[in-house]
Amino acid sequence: QVQLVESGGGLVQPGGSLRLSCEVSGGTFRGYTAAWFRQRPGKDREFVTALRPTSSNPYYTNSVEGRFTFSRDNARKTVYLQMNSLTPEDTAVYYCAAGTPITSTVRAPSAYAHWGQGTQVTVSS
Repeated sequence: QVQLVESGGGLVQPGGSLRLSCEVSGGTFRGYTAAWFRQRPGKDREFVTALRPTSSNPYYTNSVEGRFTFSRDNARKTVYLQMNSLTPEDTAVYYCAAGTPITSTVRAPSAYAHWGQGTQVTVSS
């Protein structure tokens, strides 16, 4: 059974940075597309970024392009989300996910079978 555990969330001032980590255990991590989603207060869960197992070019949602960087370390079975220039609109619970989406569904939460418990990111002065 694949298990994902996020860490690295917290409180940061606007303009600051955080790095989230997601450690994957069980399963064959190398075969999964890894992704980050977030759920802002009162909103549906939304796609942030995803990276296919053999790709070095992540997908990003427009609002984080140029500020967030997604990377994965297959040897450590860990993925990272470096978040820079954070704004209050980035405040959310961030979830790590793993699955096997096709290209047209890579941004859909329903395409991912495995989820972490989430980590809170709060951007506030």
